[in-house]
Amino acid sequence: MDANFNADEIFEMAEEIERQGARFYRKVAERLKDAEQKDLLLNLAAMEDDHEKTFSSMRKDFSDQEFDPNVFDPEGLAASYLRAIAKGKVFNVNNSSKILTEQETIGDILKMAIGFEKDSIVFYIGIKEMVPDTFGKDKVDKIIEEEMRHIVMLTEELSNIR
Repeated sequence: MDANFNADEIFEMAEEIERQGARFYRKVAERLKDAEQKDLLLNLAAMEDDHEKTFSSMRKDFSDQEFDPNVFDPEGLAASYLRAIAKGKVFNVNNSSKILTEQETIGDILKMAIGFEKDSIVFYIGIKEMVPDTFGKDKVDKIIEEEMRHIVMLTEELSNIR
C-alpha cells in the first residue's frame, strides 16, 4: 500500500472525521429526551461543523509543494495508521448498525463519544506534524484543544449521570 499522502488527502480525511462526528452527535441527540443532554450533543455537532470548515479552508490553501510526508512518516507506518483511523475508526456512523444498537444508555453514548474524540486527537496530532508552522499549525493546535475540551465536557456529563 502506498503510504504517502498529499495535502488534499490528509485534509479530506480530517474533514470526513468532522462530518462523521457531527452526524454521530446529531443522530444520538435525536434519541434523547433530556433537553440538556440533547443540547450538549447538538452543541458538539456544531463545533464539529466548525472544525470541518477550518480543515476545508486549510485544504484549499495548502499547496502540494509545501507538503512533506517524510517530516512525519519516514517509514510509512504512521500514514497507514492515519488512513486506517480515517476510514472507519473515528466517528463512523456509516456503519451505525454495528456501532449503535438503539439500546445504548446515555452513559454508553458518552463513553463511545469520548473514545471517538480521543481517536480524532491522535489523528490530528499526526496531521499537525505535517503542517508547516507558517501554514496553519496553530489552527490544528486549536482544534486539538477543542477536541480535548469535548472530552472534558463529555466526561463531566458522564459523571453527572452516574
